[in-house]
Amino acid sequence: MGKVWVALPPRPVGIIQFIGGNGLAVQPQWSYQRLLRAFEARNWGVLTWAYSLSLDHQQQADQAFLDLERVLRRERNLTRLPLLRMGHSLGCKLLLLALDEGLGCGGAAMLAFNNYSAGRSIPLVNRLGPSLGFTVEFNPPPRRTMELVAERYRQPRNLLVRFRDDAIDQSPRLHAQLQARSGDQSRLVVLPGKHTTPASTGLRQQVLGMAEDPRGRRIKRLADQVLTLGQELAGSIPSPPA
Repeated sequence: MGKVWVALPPRPVGIIQFIGGNGLAVQPQWSYQRLLRAFEARNWGVLTWAYSLSLDHQQQADQAFLDLERVLRRERNLTRLPLLRMGHSLGCKLLLLALDEGLGCGGAAMLAFNNYSAGRSIPLVNRLGPSLGFTVEFNPPPRRTMELVAERYRQPRNLLVRFRDDAIDQSPRLHAQLQARSGDQSRLVVLPGKHTTPASTGLRQQVLGMAEDPRGRRIKRLADQVLTLGQELAGSIPSPPA
């Protein structure tokens, strides 16, 4: 199915379209394994888009939308289910730039939103660019991205998650931008963790045989927070299997 990884429980009650952060999303089925399994355990299916580094974020947003929608439409029984979108870090930006302006889903969860410039996000660009006489920037650049959120993004139901020890999170700025829109229902929550908290393979548990660990508890809490949107859409969140 191209760049889309699919994980479906036997009887899904809803679907999440997920775009991870830069670097982590090359193999999202591994880098976000524990979080994705947490959703599957709660009977939510996940369609995850994989991508590599690019300066053209608008092109990536367009391609992600087309790839995810193509897989969703191919599995016709899934189109009748509640649909959430979820992004982590750069993945949030790609969701905000979606071709359908966010209206093709029931709500969106933005984890650790990040909208920095290319110079700050890619240190090599910052070091070499001036010495070689050129400037490199993302498309769209940070300021234009926030303008596009105000002008084009139309999804009113957004859950923004900021992690307490995340020094590069920009969720409050995004929250303020969303709330300035008429009819906005976005909300911001703060959870324990850091920028990479959503990315956990569960390796510590697998290698050491630990039944539980602090990061695992944070992942479960994060999944429950995201599915507060799912609860609103589907009526209730099924309990995880015993």
